[in-house]
Amino acid sequence: MQEDLEPAVPQVDELQINEPRLPPHPADPTGILVGPYGLRAGWSLLIFVILLSLFSAILIGTYSHFHPAAIHNSAPKPTLAETPASSVWLSHGLPMAFILTLSWIMSRIERRRFGVYGFGGTGRLRDFANGLISGVLSLSLLVGVLWASHLLVFDGFALSGKAALIYGLKWLGAFTLVGFTEEFTFRGYLQYTLTRGLSGILPAGNPYRRMLGFWLAATFLSYGFFAGHRANAGESPVGLLAVFLIGLVLAYSLWRTGALWWAIGYHITWDWMQSYFYGVGDSGTFSKGHLLATHPQGKVLFSGGLTGPEGSLFVIPIGIVLVFVIRYTLPKRPQPPLVPENWPIHPPVAPETIENQQPATI
Repeated sequence: MQEDLEPAVPQVDELQINEPRLPPHPADPTGILVGPYGLRAGWSLLIFVILLSLFSAILIGTYSHFHPAAIHNSAPKPTLAETPASSVWLSHGLPMAFILTLSWIMSRIERRRFGVYGFGGTGRLRDFANGLISGVLSLSLLVGVLWASHLLVFDGFALSGKAALIYGLKWLGAFTLVGFTEEFTFRGYLQYTLTRGLSGILPAGNPYRRMLGFWLAATFLSYGFFAGHRANAGESPVGLLAVFLIGLVLAYSLWRTGALWWAIGYHITWDWMQSYFYGVGDSGTFSKGHLLATHPQGKVLFSGGLTGPEGSLFVIPIGIVLVFVIRYTLPKRPQPPLVPENWPIHPPVAPETIENQQPATI
């Protein structure tokens, strides 16, 4: 009697490939507008930019109608140090509402689940809590190193009692908006769409297309994250380098989990611990109302000066530590699929080759 034989399963090094790979490019039945992975990424980005421009024009026009003097005022914009936490809710709340709305509209146009842009996945609460704790511990470690090296001096409490609680809650709400807004702006819809486009133009025979596309997109958007901080009056070259590198570290958490929850949690508490709890500079800005009073001393290259801890060279080893924290505390999960739901592909590609595949990982 002939025995049934189990097919041999090749053994693959986990560090080399423990995510599914992209399938070869299926035949494109539609041409320049639509490809095998839905509406082509270039058109998606063009539509997104047009909609963003329209929304921005409406916002600026409405604001200028009710506050014409503010539009024509050429004075420098106030920093966080000059404005209450409630102004941050406005400055980040409205952009967050716009970009979420635009991304939802794009999800309808592209026939995708909204969660593929960074808000999906499993273990959301766990990753978010892990990010919150990591932000507290890593910033405290950095501040502790500066204090132990006599590069940061604690002057006592700046707030106490009811005022400390009120300001703490105000800034927690403000930085929650900052975390969601900045992470989704730089690592949400744009990251996913650029990854889709860049991986699609790489050679079809390359099994690492998605990995390369992801990191090319992450590098470009981390530079955008860097550029957005250049306007801060107290920012420094080391601080800007730190912003770029931290952007890549946060992108690594997205690559690891397929979602933004860890990065959002981390961003919230990193900023809150700097600006409110320790009262140090945050990319060259200072919050109005902080718990502790501190001041830097010594060489700016190591103390960070007015930039804050992010302007210290010690922030670089902290970033390296974070890479290991992400690698060994966050479980590896699949990346969101590139193909929209119910999208006709010819020739057909088996669902498991798309849904269950992830590019090579680290």
